[in-house]
Amino acid sequence: MSRPQDLPRRFFPFGNPFRMLSPKGSDLSPWLLSLLSDFELLLEERLKKLMPKNKDDILTLSWMKLAMDSLCETHNNINTLITELQLPVSDWEEKWVDVYLNISVKLLDLCNAFSSELTRLNQGDLFLKCVLHNLQSDSGEKYLQARSSLDSWRQHVNANNPRIENCRAVLDSLVKSLSLPKVKNSPKGKVLMRAFYGVKVQTVYICSVFTAAWSDSTKDLFDLPVSEKPSWSKVFTEMRSVVNDEIRDMLSSGRTTILKELESVDASVEKLYPMIQDGVDPVEDECFRDYVMELGTQAEKLSQGLDQLLEEVDSFFKLTLSGRDVLLCNLRSSDSISGDAVGEDVD
Repeated sequence: MSRPQDLPRRFFPFGNPFRMLSPKGSDLSPWLLSLLSDFELLLEERLKKLMPKNKDDILTLSWMKLAMDSLCETHNNINTLITELQLPVSDWEEKWVDVYLNISVKLLDLCNAFSSELTRLNQGDLFLKCVLHNLQSDSGEKYLQARSSLDSWRQHVNANNPRIENCRAVLDSLVKSLSLPKVKNSPKGKVLMRAFYGVKVQTVYICSVFTAAWSDSTKDLFDLPVSEKPSWSKVFTEMRSVVNDEIRDMLSSGRTTILKELESVDASVEKLYPMIQDGVDPVEDECFRDYVMELGTQAEKLSQGLDQLLEEVDSFFKLTLSGRDVLLCNLRSSDSISGDAVGEDVD
């Protein structure tokens, strides 16, 4: 599944968007500065939690679950910030609305792709259950059936998912949205757009890591440059560097997969397959039974991890969808944005 290495991606050839990231102090009251500071400090703490204590933790399903849970918390925080800013949708500039709607629909596409891949991988558990069932027998015919199921499992998990391959184009468009719209005459709008910037950076990066994990390609890893202004920028840069370097090392080593739990199952399959193919020597019988037990344990960990991560992705999907629905409902009841413009945004 591994592919040749690709050069790191670097963006923003069109200029430096960060010149708009630093709100002028004269425009912001202490209250607004406090709201922005609180939001960015919370984001910084969440990013710290994503810094792996051990490199072996990177791209485990538990780490990916933590990352998706972190995204949910960040998106909840931006909704809370909007409420605290007392900035009703009727006061939003049209380009702010465009930013939110365009990003949210792309996030829904990514969630659907991730869910399809998690579901597809979990369907492979059926083949492993057949293997374990057939290996409870000493029948040569059952061993042949087990070997056939292992072949089917390998073919299934190594198949490409077109929806994951399409994530790259979606991520590219999200990266381009990281250039902030210029905000005039609205201190609250400046705070909102800077907070949105942090949300987008975390979201795009985590989604790029997920895509890289399932495509086994460094093409999907982003070396996102970030402004040094926000308090979370240093932590993000350190975390991104550690995670990206480890993923590139894993892919360059020729590993068949970089998802740790899937790799553990594959290692168990590699131990069992030749014994099933050649027949189990009585001397190796105890070792064979240990390998069968090991496969059962690793398969269960994989299945549970996939289920838990799928729940987190579903939660993020629902959160994104509900936020989008609330905004659209508010727009429909607002006189400040015409119905035609809203219809264009939705399309």
